[in-house]
Amino acid sequence: MIERYNAGDAEGYAAFFAKDGVEAMYRGAELRVGRDGVREGNAKTFADFPQNRAIVLERQAFGEYVTLHERVWRTPEGDPFEVLSIYSFAEGDKISRVEFVR
Repeated sequence: MIERYNAGDAEGYAAFFAKDGVEAMYRGAELRVGRDGVREGNAKTFADFPQNRAIVLERQAFGEYVTLHERVWRTPEGDPFEVLSIYSFAEGDKISRVEFVR
């Protein structure tokens, strides 16, 4: 999934989501709803920041949840930011929801 994200492949990244999967802020607003929303929203991000990259600093699995501690750069010369991504899975290996703590 991170490989698809780092390649700017919105279609490949969205394929990891359930049809009704959601990206949201932690306990907050939904950012992108549905696989189509995830694809379209990330396509815009990748177009706005073509050198956008993330690395996984730490990964934990807890039953049907996976957390990733990530460091993200929008541009190579820009300051990175860190995010904790909390993934929930409902359809086997498809992401039903991811919430970002930033």
